Amino acid sequence: MASFAPSPADAADIGVTGMAVMGSNLARNLARNGFKVAIHNRSVGKTETVMDEHGSDGEFFPSESMADFVASLQKPRAAIIMVKAGKPTDAVIDELAGLMDEGDIIVDAGNALFTDTRRREAALRERGLHFVGAGVSGGEEGALNGPSIMPGGTKESYARLGPMLEKISAHVDRAPCCTHVGADGAGHFVKMVHNGIEYADMQVISEAYDLMSKALGKSAGEIGEVFAEWNKGDLESFLIEITAEVLHHTDARTGEPFVDVILDQAAQKGTGAWTVQTALDLGVPVTGIAEATFARSTSGSVPQREAGRKVLPAESQTLEIADPAQFIDDLQKALYAAKLVSYSQGFDEIAAGAEEFGWDIDLGAMARIWRGGCIIRARFLDRITEAYERNATLPLLLSDEYFTTEIAKCIPAWRRIVAFAATSGYPVPVFSSTLSYYDAIRAERLPAALVQAQRDYFGAHTYQRVDAEGTFHVEWTEDRRETKQD
Repeated sequence: MASFAPSPADAADIGVTGMAVMGSNLARNLARNGFKVAIHNRSVGKTETVMDEHGSDGEFFPSESMADFVASLQKPRAAIIMVKAGKPTDAVIDELAGLMDEGDIIVDAGNALFTDTRRREAALRERGLHFVGAGVSGGEEGALNGPSIMPGGTKESYARLGPMLEKISAHVDRAPCCTHVGADGAGHFVKMVHNGIEYADMQVISEAYDLMSKALGKSAGEIGEVFAEWNKGDLESFLIEITAEVLHHTDARTGEPFVDVILDQAAQKGTGAWTVQTALDLGVPVTGIAEATFARSTSGSVPQREAGRKVLPAESQTLEIADPAQFIDDLQKALYAAKLVSYSQGFDEIAAGAEEFGWDIDLGAMARIWRGGCIIRARFLDRITEAYERNATLPLLLSDEYFTTEIAKCIPAWRRIVAFAATSGYPVPVFSSTLSYYDAIRAERLPAALVQAQRDYFGAHTYQRVDAEGTFHVEWTEDRRETKQD
């Protein structure tokens, strides 16, 4: 049995149910910032552990039952759910909703699929409750010390939640890394795309590491020094910083570089796949994110990799790298360019989602709240904010003058790296796909004209002409006359 009595009614500013690491850290963050926090967990032992180990962090109101938890919240009540996504989240929502009154707020701060959030928000709205899907980025440390927070939902719910969420979020230049994103599922949508960009970022960093390891023969520690140096310039970011630390780490068991004892099979929790699937539905090319997601799938395709390793010839050339320092400089520029493309594609998807679902999302504000706390925080996010401040309807981030100038500096190096990798037989899916996208988006004319002609031939899918208005079809199996379609 729990060692605490039911909490007093109407005592807590906000509540958190789900006392695993993320939930307990978020509750502790709230308490450290002066808020009175109700806490609850389905198994009471975890609540007791938080009180025993962290009760001194602030003012907590622990509850054994969900009914006591809800009763301890000040009205209008605000309760944050930090449980496993899917059916467990639905179960907790249903239990909470049955105990709440009109105007109360339920917040899902987990990694939920935005369509689930939209469904839940609509259902709870009919019951007079506010439902907020809030993306929270920064992992366990961010939840405790200041994450980037992306809440959706109604403006009324943000008026209640905003002061608390902004205070506990990370701050950069005294500005909170939290803002109201938009209605219903907008917060979780933006967090999904954030995670997709994270996939691309991590993969292309790994490709740069792989080339330094295999083509230059550098040790993990030596490559770590390169990343540490890169983190002092345009590439400065959380992921570059931790990459240097990981590569400098030595395995305690074997004394070998830590990265060399890890199985080369990367896991994923689904947000990258969601980003790609949604981009396909919206018709937005997110090639860097897609290739990064597929790269993880390839790494886990063990039977296929074993079969391919045995029989597939490389037919590659061993190219001499006459100037290793120049090669590293080329890698740095190629990495920067590929990252810029991946971010640009991610912002394209956010813009398309906002248009499709009727969300008024401030793209510059999204870049601003990603500057601290979150996994993809990077120096150039300031520049993205500035680009959207100059033109809120910017159709392509890369077309902003600053980014056009920046990427132009990288193009020769980027092409050299992709050509070297292709000739040498090294897989660089994000380096190469982002370069192909760059060349496609700047092309005067694409081979899609032939694709459309093929589609018209076998499926009468019609086409449009460069010299006339309207939609046309060729009677391919008859006399090949062209007819204009109504």
